[in-house]
Amino acid sequence: MHRRHEAIPLLQAAQKSPALAHLAQLTRDSSARLAAIQPLIPPGMRATIQAGPIEGSTWCLLVKGNAAASKLRQLLPSFEAHLRTKGWDVQLIRIKIQARADI
Repeated sequence: MHRRHEAIPLLQAAQKSPALAHLAQLTRDSSARLAAIQPLIPPGMRATIQAGPIEGSTWCLLVKGNAAASKLRQLLPSFEAHLRTKGWDVQLIRIKIQARADI
């Protein structure tokens, strides 16, 4: 018997796999957190920040560059407090500086 392998949409795959469904939910949650703090981020820095992984009550922000990371560290207490008022259990926000890809 020959099996035919067909591509299926990611959403359909995620619905059939509990592990993928959980990852998809974490991704949506992380993006929603970033959207919630956007008004608190200086406009010039918004393009340098991406939502990162969630591990329990710790959330990670991915930042392009040391200067942006340094400024962002000063804003973390207000981000954490704001997210808690919105119902998220955020005890700590970590910052990870993204490596530049020189191409």
